[in-house]
Amino acid sequence: MISFEIPEEIQQQREMARMIAEQLMRPNARYYDEHEHEIPWDFVNTMWPIVQQDWIRIVRRAERQLAGEQPTEKKREGPRYDNLRMIFLVEMLTWGDAGLYLCMPGPGLAGYSINAVGTPEQKVRFLKRYTEGGPKWGAMAVTEPGAGSDVSAIQTTAKREDGHWVLNGEKIFITNGYLALEASDGIVVVWATIDKTAGRAGIKPFVVEAGTPGVNITKREHKLGIRASDTAAIRFDNARIPLDNILGSPEILDTARTDGFKGVMVTFDASRPVVAAGALGIARAAIEFTKEVLEKEGIRIRYGLPRHQLTAIERDVMEMEAMHKAAWLLTLRAGWMLDQGKPNALEASMAKVKAGKAVTWITYKAVEILGPLGYSTRYLVEKWMRDAKINDLYEGTGQINTLIVARRVLGLTSRELK
Repeated sequence: MISFEIPEEIQQQREMARMIAEQLMRPNARYYDEHEHEIPWDFVNTMWPIVQQDWIRIVRRAERQLAGEQPTEKKREGPRYDNLRMIFLVEMLTWGDAGLYLCMPGPGLAGYSINAVGTPEQKVRFLKRYTEGGPKWGAMAVTEPGAGSDVSAIQTTAKREDGHWVLNGEKIFITNGYLALEASDGIVVVWATIDKTAGRAGIKPFVVEAGTPGVNITKREHKLGIRASDTAAIRFDNARIPLDNILGSPEILDTARTDGFKGVMVTFDASRPVVAAGALGIARAAIEFTKEVLEKEGIRIRYGLPRHQLTAIERDVMEMEAMHKAAWLLTLRAGWMLDQGKPNALEASMAKVKAGKAVTWITYKAVEILGPLGYSTRYLVEKWMRDAKINDLYEGTGQINTLIVARRVLGLTSRELK
C-alpha cells in the first residue's frame, strides 16, 4: 500500500536540493535564460560530486563482477525508494530552474541505458569516466529530421565493416549533445538501424565516445524555453566505433534475449515519471508565486465555498492546484511501482501525459491571472510558461504517450491503434 508520508532519508536529501534550488538556481535563472549556451559552471561543479556517488557504486559492482567475485551486498531490508527519491529531488531542482537542472553533469539517459542492458565490461569501460576527474556529460540520440517519436522510422545506419560499426546519419534535438561530445570526455548512445528492411527489429543502440572521428556537432539550438539547457544536432559521417560498442545482441532475430532495443526502451519507463516530476516543479513554482502576488493584493483563496460563490480568479487557482495534485499523485504512483519491481509502462505514460498538460495550462493561467506582471520579464512567470511546453514534447510527445495509454488499456497493438 502506498504511503503519502515522505521517508526521512528523502526529506533530508530534498532539503539539500531545496538549498541548491534557492541559493544557486533561482537567483541565476534569468541570467542563463538570457545567455543561452553559456555553461553554468557554479551549478555544474556543485552537482558533480553528488552525481558521482551513484555511478561509483554501479562501476564498483561491475568491477567485482569482472573479477569473478560473488555479490556480497546484503539484501536491503524495508521498502526501496530509489525512483521516488529521484522524483522528489528533480521536482525540487526544476522548481529552482528547469534549464539549469538539465545542465546537471553525469551520463544521463546514456548511463541508464548502459546500466540496464550493458555487460559488466561495458559498464566499466563507458561509465568509469563519470566517477573521476572533472564534470562530464552523457546523452541519448534518437530523434532525426524525419523520425521523432516513431523510432521505427530511424534512418541513421550502422554497418559492420572491418571489425567496426560504421555510423552514418543525423540526429537532432539531443539534450547535452555538445556537452557530452565537445565540452567533456563523454558518451552518446545512438540509435541506428543495421537493416532498414527489418523495421523496428533492426534498430540497435550504439555507444559513441567523445573524440570519435566522423562525429560532428552541426548545430546548437536556440529555443523558446529551457535555454540554459544544451540542445544539439549531431552528424555521423563514416564514424567508426568498435564492434563491442553495441548494447545488446547484434542479431536482428534473437527471441531468446530481451536486451538491445527492448531493453533500452524500458529505461523510458523510469525516465518518464522523472520528466513528469520536472514539469511539476515548474508548475508548483508558478502556483506558489501566483498565490503570493494575489495575497499581497489582498486576494485570498476561499477554500470550502460552493463553486458558484467563488470569483473567477479563485476558481482558476483551485483548478491549477487540482491539476497539479492529480499529476503529482500519478507521478508518485509510477515511481512507487517501479521501486516495487512492478511493470509501470502504463502509469509512466499516464504521469507524463498529465504532467505535460498540467504544467502547460498552469503556467499559462499564471501569466493570464497576473496580467502585465506575468508577461513582463521583471518576474520569472513568463519564463516558466516558456519552459513548460517542452515537458509535453520530449521523452515522447503527449500524443504518443496518450496512444500508449490507450493501447495498453484497450489491449491493442501499435498496428491496430495509430
